[in-house]
Amino acid sequence: MIRYSLRCDHGHAFESWFQSSSTYDSQIKRKLVTCPACGSVKVEKAIMAPQIVSKKGRESAVPAPAAPAEVAAPASTPLMMAQERELRAKLKELRDHIVQNADNVGERFPNEARKMHYGDIEHRPIYGEASPDEARSLIEEGVEVSPLPVLPEDRN
Repeated sequence: MIRYSLRCDHGHAFESWFQSSSTYDSQIKRKLVTCPACGSVKVEKAIMAPQIVSKKGRESAVPAPAAPAEVAAPASTPLMMAQERELRAKLKELRDHIVQNADNVGERFPNEARKMHYGDIEHRPIYGEASPDEARSLIEEGVEVSPLPVLPEDRN
């Protein structure tokens, strides 16, 4: 993992961790790194002093404290916010695809899924509603079911 000191085009300083320098480059290119203070995606690496530890001192090395400007923002905030937005977008895309390409059978879902599983009716893509007990029962019978992703905006 690599920790970078970053700065947005409005002068806000913050830091974030990345798996590698290429991960940083990729996320910057896709505008996934945002300033936690203002949301700007115009972010660049700030000048930072490297932490050098001798071989002898590696076991007892203590990371240097963060500069006061960096303490204000949690290290993972911009990255987590960007990853969360990307995940939500993908879940919404998946849900939209299912809704557009499958039949909504509503409360009949458990019965329709069973009928297809046992060959009583032709297989087709469906979605609908099932209680947790009904879903558990379907799974125990070997009927392949998955819940549709529910996003926070779906509850409002």
